[in-house]
Amino acid sequence: MSASRSTGTTDALGPDEDPEREPSAAPIPGSRLLAALLDGMDAALCAFDAQGAVTHWNREAERILGWSAAEAVGRRGFAGWAVRSADAGDVQKRLMSAMDAPGRQVHEFALLRKDGGRVLVRTQSSRVRGEDGRPAGVYCAFSEVHAQIDLERSIALSEALFEDASWGVVLVDVDLRPTVVNAYAARALGGGRITPLGRPLGELVVQGVEDLEGALQHVLAEGAPSSPAELWVTLRTADGDRRRCWRSGFLRLASPLAEEPVPLGVGWLFRDVTASKLAAQEADRVRFRANQLHRAARQAAECEDPMEAATTSLDYALAGFADHVVVDLLKDHASGERLVRAAATPSDAPGPCLPVSGGSIPVRYGTGHPALQAVERTGSVRAAAPAGAGESWAAEHRWPRDSVHALSAVLRSRGRTLGVVTFLRAANRSAFERPDVMYAESVAVRVASAVDLALLTAGTDADRETP
Repeated sequence: MSASRSTGTTDALGPDEDPEREPSAAPIPGSRLLAALLDGMDAALCAFDAQGAVTHWNREAERILGWSAAEAVGRRGFAGWAVRSADAGDVQKRLMSAMDAPGRQVHEFALLRKDGGRVLVRTQSSRVRGEDGRPAGVYCAFSEVHAQIDLERSIALSEALFEDASWGVVLVDVDLRPTVVNAYAARALGGGRITPLGRPLGELVVQGVEDLEGALQHVLAEGAPSSPAELWVTLRTADGDRRRCWRSGFLRLASPLAEEPVPLGVGWLFRDVTASKLAAQEADRVRFRANQLHRAARQAAECEDPMEAATTSLDYALAGFADHVVVDLLKDHASGERLVRAAATPSDAPGPCLPVSGGSIPVRYGTGHPALQAVERTGSVRAAAPAGAGESWAAEHRWPRDSVHALSAVLRSRGRTLGVVTFLRAANRSAFERPDVMYAESVAVRVASAVDLALLTAGTDADRETP
């Protein structure tokens, strides 16, 4: 009933004119309402009058101790039925002391069950005042100590997770928006603990958000996965985009108060394992490349033609490393002014590195070409196409048209520069990095030895044919 109706300001309206009002509704008696409230409580509750007689006893108290309300109400204190005789005086004194003390008092003592067993309970008692304002009795709420300790542990665990945990904890609602973020997660997401709240995950994660949201949706629908998942994401930060790997676990959260499980969201726990994953990937890459060099050396040793040994080494080097490779040799070793194409992979499709048919073809490299820089510096040179350059950059450099990243390594043997080998990557690969340079130089050493032997062999054969 509204406040205006209760004060009589709308009495002119009859009961039939108010469709929301039930004309025959009668108030629930106060005693029945109180009994229903007491019996519906999750905590055990009893009350004593000023003389210490039990006046109220709810169902939870009956569940814990086994004594029904009919058996408990009217008894004076717990002596002789709910507590040992030796402890009755102390228990009664501590319970009734709440009448003379402000606020709540907390005690722990052992009570007796109806079947004779003992149970340790924790009580919270407080005085009840009468109509005259004087203390008229005491009410006491109690629960088993182990249940209370479990509750306190759960609360303490929650507080610790959201304060000092060494991994990220995020609570996500059913709309997949963060509602609580701990300090670790806030740092990992690149903001404060308030910034991510209520925002779509797509505003925080640039790439990989589909996988993350898919995992959260699966947990809401099917439950938590049996093992952690590793998710790669890219975050947008003030310092630029960062790619991170998060080892994540998920828990579906359901309300404990509903008759049927009602999803409240997902608990997402994660730890940044980017450093260890990158280290593991690098270790795998190093092992693979070392194995490729070993296999290439064994295979090259079986080649009668030194130039075939050189191209065989390059074929093994290309696996997982580059899309194309070209070998340019100096035509005049003395002047070192001109490079000619000696071997290359097909420009239009993947294939083996083969010598150029019909003899070496001069290449018209412009000034500042990476291959010419490598020869001039006697070292490796990396290059990449400018953004939006398309195929024109590769065409200008006389490389296959899909080339976007280049790495030129000089071929040196017996203190001489023989030429340069250039590895090329398409746009679907990342740019060459320092570890790639070291690997390319290792390959170049083997190729240079084979090329030098090929040149020596060709010179010896020419001398033999001279009359």
